[in-house]
Amino acid sequence: MPASIRPGDVLADRYRLVDLLSESGNGRFWRAHDRVLERHVALHVIAADDDRAEGLLAAARRSARILDPHILRVLDAERSGHLCYVVNEWGSGTSLDIMLAAGGELSPRRAAWVVGEVAAACARAHAADVPHGRLNPENVLIDTSGAVRVIGWCVDAALHGRPTGRAADDVADLAGLLYAALTGRWAGPSSSAVPPAPTDHGRVLRPRQVRAGIPRDLDALCDEVLNPQPGCGTMAAEAFRAVLAEFVGDPTGLQESMTSRLVSGGHETVVLPQVPEFTVRDAEELTRPTPPAGPPGPAEPADREGAGGDPEGAGAGEGAGDAPGESTGESTGEVTQAEMPGFLVAGDEAAPAPPPPFEEPPARPLFAPDPPEGAPVRRSRQPDPGRDSQQYWPWDTEAGSRTGGAGGGAGGGAGGGWVDTGWPTGTGPVVEEEVPGRSSFRVAAILLAALVVLVAVTVAFNLGRGRTPLGTVPEEESPSATASAPAEVGPLDVASVSDLDPQGSDGGEYPELTGLVVDGDPATAWRTSTYKQDFGPGGLKDGVGLVLDLGEARSVAEVALRLVGSPADLELYVVDEAPTGVPSEQGLSPAATVSAASEETVVLDEPASGRYLVVWITSLPTVPDGFRSEVAEVVPRG
Repeated sequence: MPASIRPGDVLADRYRLVDLLSESGNGRFWRAHDRVLERHVALHVIAADDDRAEGLLAAARRSARILDPHILRVLDAERSGHLCYVVNEWGSGTSLDIMLAAGGELSPRRAAWVVGEVAAACARAHAADVPHGRLNPENVLIDTSGAVRVIGWCVDAALHGRPTGRAADDVADLAGLLYAALTGRWAGPSSSAVPPAPTDHGRVLRPRQVRAGIPRDLDALCDEVLNPQPGCGTMAAEAFRAVLAEFVGDPTGLQESMTSRLVSGGHETVVLPQVPEFTVRDAEELTRPTPPAGPPGPAEPADREGAGGDPEGAGAGEGAGDAPGESTGESTGEVTQAEMPGFLVAGDEAAPAPPPPFEEPPARPLFAPDPPEGAPVRRSRQPDPGRDSQQYWPWDTEAGSRTGGAGGGAGGGAGGGWVDTGWPTGTGPVVEEEVPGRSSFRVAAILLAALVVLVAVTVAFNLGRGRTPLGTVPEEESPSATASAPAEVGPLDVASVSDLDPQGSDGGEYPELTGLVVDGDPATAWRTSTYKQDFGPGGLKDGVGLVLDLGEARSVAEVALRLVGSPADLELYVVDEAPTGVPSEQGLSPAATVSAASEETVVLDEPASGRYLVVWITSLPTVPDGFRSEVAEVVPRG
């Protein structure tokens, strides 16, 4: 495989390489972008002069004959220059081996449903004489909707240099898949990264001997296929599927339930709120006047006279019998018996004139006006105790006093009804009348003035005691309130990037790709080698890493990381001299330790100063072939 193949390269002027997913036997498996159809695809690439090239193209042609919703289809296969590649449909989800490693075994019913879906695809492919050839947990994908998809049909076996598969081998691998889903151990004839199943004298132990609680039907099915009796025939994929379908029964809800077992890759799905439904009204309803609100009346029968069968004719009032084309469409503002608005009809009288505009009421004085110049002032009179109080009129504007009775005295009138009480009635000094309501305003003004004085005295008293106007003890100013805000951090320039692999046999981890972590393109990434076991105690290595040269001693406050895959454990060091061995063994103390996801900004507890930033990886994410980490971007900030 030419070493020049890297993320960003374009094959056949169409497929742009994005992520290297796995590498095995000079073959590479990429996630690529189809620039013609604007979609992601899976790309298997080997050298054109490789011995497997012809077998790979032949396997792609065989796989293209199968059309099944469970199989990721072959879209293209070609030789281009010095390369041979096969393009497959892209599937996003979690492979069965990663699901078992992350979450443990499946429940018996879920396990039977997943393997039953794979068996259904095998039954259709075997009917066309196209077996898979390498049906292991790595090639079974649970996509983001919970559906089961099979990867690498025929193609994966050709990439591993295996001959054309047999249907019997696929059935044995189906039993191995069921065994793995129930126990977490692999018992099929194909190779897999899942730990192998225990054996006894060459026979695979039954699933119930490995894990308790497995149903007898599934236990017997695995044992019958994996440990066949001499002279017994080979079970077909369709028969295998039928046994699992009978065990599962109604599969409703199983596909949706599998989404809870997906291993997150750091991407979240944004769920938008549901848009409410709006009622659509026709134009007539929008222009129809709203009848005035009134008390509810008795219900009218639906077939009352004059309404007819046409609701529009019922609402036309007296002109309901005229031709519909003569209607002017103008509302009369009245409501008919059918509770529909009436409309003017051609030939009828014009609509009544609109009501006069609203006029503001005349201004009324708050107090009674003073009497005209020279007019007598009204004064109160006392009623006659011997007469009805309803005949009492308290105001007298005439000179003199009136007396009641037939023999009224001087000054009395025929309409007398008043008695002389000695009160002045027009002669003597004028006494100003007390206007109603004036006393209430005076009292309110006095109370308001008293309240203002009370508040002023209280405020002065509190201020004199060294307190706030409300009487509370003033708080001392916090030093943090006047402290200046910390300076904003910005990205630091990186002079160069090198790999750090002190425990490697060749002393390097893809040094030609180190510059991709500072190129500003998230689609390109530096990666570690693919390991069969993770770093750490008992592992092959303590870790590997990257060394970023900042050119001179700089203060580092935070580091922005963009990774590919599931979380990885990292240690960050800021030092003056580039390390040549394991940082912890050289006595260096990490500035930060983090389990980073796909995007992570690590803020240091205290800014660290040094020329070199070391990103030391102590634990690798899982990938289909083992363990590998990919770092797309590293941005130090200070």
